[in-house]
Amino acid sequence: MSGLPISPVGAHVPVAGGLATRGLDNAARIGAETIQVFVGNPRGWAVNDGDPAQDALLRARADLPVFVHAPYLINLGSPDDAIAAKSTASLEHSLRRGGEIGARGVVVHTGSAVRGTRAEGLDRVRARLLPLLEKLGDRVPPVLLEPMAGQGQVLCATVDDLAAYLGALGHHPHVGVCLDTAHLFAAGHDISTAPLLGAVLDRFGEVVGADRLRLIHANDSASVCGSNKDRHQNIGAGEIGAEPFAELFRHPVSAGVPLVCETPGPVERQAADLAELKRLRASAATPTVA
Repeated sequence: MSGLPISPVGAHVPVAGGLATRGLDNAARIGAETIQVFVGNPRGWAVNDGDPAQDALLRARADLPVFVHAPYLINLGSPDDAIAAKSTASLEHSLRRGGEIGARGVVVHTGSAVRGTRAEGLDRVRARLLPLLEKLGDRVPPVLLEPMAGQGQVLCATVDDLAAYLGALGHHPHVGVCLDTAHLFAAGHDISTAPLLGAVLDRFGEVVGADRLRLIHANDSASVCGSNKDRHQNIGAGEIGAEPFAELFRHPVSAGVPLVCETPGPVERQAADLAELKRLRASAATPTVA
């Protein structure tokens, strides 16, 4: 790993009671070097204006990269006009709030066609997302597309799906990628060894481009490879196993990219996951003796 940038390790943190005060307190409790937060209800359409004082506290923490996860309900590929309108408004809110807290990116799931063809779904995403990006410009963080686990009529699950998705968006410069290891595994990418994960990252570099990768959700999987089931597990307790995660720290495509855990359990279990990732980071930095 000599000469490669160091990836900060963190987690999605609860912020109920104060976006900054609670978020930063939880980050300190688990030893997070980067965090991801919700800026509204993750499972609803309601929005809020936030608290300028809390926003300023987060903006002041230049040492702690912050990312926003947009609500789960967002589906820009939906054939339902009402859902599409709510999705666009919800994503716009997340992007605006991300700008106000100094976030490095806003993660959004890549959505589903629901019915019909993938091409039709991608056409709908293009028609809705590109005007929003042009409207907001550089005043907001980049959109980070998160491929899904392959369930149903999802528009993007594999690395090659992602290349097609970005192509439909004209490779817009304000669009990046968030890869979720549990999603990749569920979608059929076997990453249960370091060489296998390295091959997936190689492919990402070839067809997407390393410069698009801005965040990694580092999650083990409770489901088997190719299950299309989005079931996160603690690092080393799932079907992927711990050791492959070390490859994220030494591969040229992912080295330096922040890692955020979205693993289950209480704060103590989250802290243990971060400690394990830091152990793997240290092992990846240690030269192998022949």
